Amino acid sequence: MFIKRSLLLSGLSLLMLQVNAAPTPGVGALKVCADPYNLPYSNKDGEGFENKIAELFAADLGVPLKYEWFPQRMGFIRNTLKAEGTDGGFKCDLVIGVPDRFELAATTKAYYASTYAFVYAKGRGLDEMKEPKDISKISDEAKQKIRIGAFDRGPGQLWLFKNGLFARMKPYMSQSGDVRVNPINILDDIVADKIDATVIWGPIAGFYAKNSEADLEVIPLPSGKDNPEMKFDYNMSMAVRYGENKWKGAVNELINRNKDKIKAILDDYGIPVVPVKQSAEDND
Repeated sequence: MFIKRSLLLSGLSLLMLQVNAAPTPGVGALKVCADPYNLPYSNKDGEGFENKIAELFAADLGVPLKYEWFPQRMGFIRNTLKAEGTDGGFKCDLVIGVPDRFELAATTKAYYASTYAFVYAKGRGLDEMKEPKDISKISDEAKQKIRIGAFDRGPGQLWLFKNGLFARMKPYMSQSGDVRVNPINILDDIVADKIDATVIWGPIAGFYAKNSEADLEVIPLPSGKDNPEMKFDYNMSMAVRYGENKWKGAVNELINRNKDKIKAILDDYGIPVVPVKQSAEDND
């Protein structure tokens, strides 16, 4: 009995030493989980707006910035935020962009909100449209000629069908087998005159239009009470591991301290923002 108890105490002591030796998130380095090929959010060259926010936070904390790279698709959280590293801690401690109320990790307060947008190339029959309700100005005959790119996921298809933009619809996959290919490539096809318009997540639309030499119109789509099945706007938060309430609080403080600088980054990248919708649940 004495030997078993001694072994148990030794095991507990070893466990406590391992816990105490684990690095504290945000101390020594800011370790961010990110996608290496996912503009406008992030890439290995640090060109995305989430890269800039990560740099801002690292400077605020006075620590170096380190990345754990992995494609942001199925398995992302498991292979980054929840994966053990070689230093006794985890591979990374913060995801800069996830939907509010993300299920796989604990989310911070929402730090911006955006919405899906209708994007078209000017000069191809849609120029009368400057806001969503202007779709009524486009004749049925003209709609029959518009070449539409539609993703296999998201609320865009329903909006396109409701507004009669389906006669020449071309399907697109929201995720391909190539991790270097992301939804932004559909906008390349608009510029290349393969399609005329699409519905895509606002940050992608705004960033592309701002940096493209093509004349593109970006029209944010508001969620309507008369069409609850067509929700277009979403709050965006950051993610940490469940149970790390102190670190989550520290990230919320970083968001609060740097809100004006974050807004400037989003503006610089052409991200269309809408008001953050408060919910009954307090994320702080």
